[in-house]
Amino acid sequence: MSAVATDQLIRPHGGVLAPRAGGRPDDLDSLEVVSLSSRELSDLDMLASGALSPLQGFMGRGDYESVVESMRLANGLPWALPVCLAVAEVPHGDRVALADESGRALAVLDVEDVYPYDQEREAERCFRTTDGEHPGVARLYAQHDLYLAGSVTVFERLEPSFPELHRDPADTRALFAERGWKRVVGFQTRNPIHRAHEYLTKCALETVDGLLIHPLVGETKSDDVPAAVRVEAYRVLTEDYYPADRVVVSAFPAAMRYAGPREAIWHAICRKNYGCSHFIVGRDHAGVGTYYGTYDAQLIFDELEPHELDIEPMFFEHSFWCKACGQMATAKTCPHGGDDHVFLSGTKVRELLSEGQLPPEEFTRPEVAEILVEAYRGA
Repeated sequence: MSAVATDQLIRPHGGVLAPRAGGRPDDLDSLEVVSLSSRELSDLDMLASGALSPLQGFMGRGDYESVVESMRLANGLPWALPVCLAVAEVPHGDRVALADESGRALAVLDVEDVYPYDQEREAERCFRTTDGEHPGVARLYAQHDLYLAGSVTVFERLEPSFPELHRDPADTRALFAERGWKRVVGFQTRNPIHRAHEYLTKCALETVDGLLIHPLVGETKSDDVPAAVRVEAYRVLTEDYYPADRVVVSAFPAAMRYAGPREAIWHAICRKNYGCSHFIVGRDHAGVGTYYGTYDAQLIFDELEPHELDIEPMFFEHSFWCKACGQMATAKTCPHGGDDHVFLSGTKVRELLSEGQLPPEEFTRPEVAEILVEAYRGA
């Protein structure tokens, strides 16, 4: 697919895709090796694909400080979360090899800076809490005390978790262009798609050319539904309940940071790079526990100038099945009280599934419920 064919799509963040894939260097064996954590490996792979455009590597001091304090790169471009590589000590040379936890080299980094950072300040600014019980803050506190900055060249990509769903930004853009889509809405999820999610994605789909269901398949909390279970649920749902020619399901290889509002903006920027012109932001996007208000992830978009991101956020309230209306609705469209609304907490759903019971059809499609019940039986 030629570059001209994708001109109808939204431009990548910063103007052009900046994938960082390249050849294996001849002097690789002579380089000092830096091992990356699971989250850093996900970031490295997204740098390789261009999903983190315009970044060309792990952030230097200027970009880091600007992002933490003002949600902008040093050049003023909006960016919500640090993309950094933590190390215990300063490397000896001006280039290092980046390896996975088994020691397999994947990339080379040209060392531009090594600098200390304040973990509590990053936690407070980016996660809105310094509580070590927050999973994102806990990971931050557990990492090394220095950040290693520099552009990367990735010569060996990670094996995708779901090859059939693997598409880099250039691939999704080519696919959207091939289908003649100009307006594409992205949907971020780390959970199975229940009726509430189905409702809001279909509401969004009414106004655009196509929908990208983009489940996050990188590292998540241990009590989140495993990615393989979720992917199977997406498959049966989209086969039976979505128009095949207007929906694409593709894997998003990021690791969850659980940064709530800031992660919502970061997710939107990444989906812009994949070719999405619109992005769904629902209730408690990228949240965890009670650290964020229900709609904080929507309100944070007001901190940026209108259209500064280019990608258009689509805000949705919590949706539910209303017995009186006989359909899915939100507080914006339904006049009835809570007694008429079918709402199940995550805890209640897990209890039903663990007992082999299907949640009511008003909450989740039976095909999805059966997949979840089977997964809980085998757990």
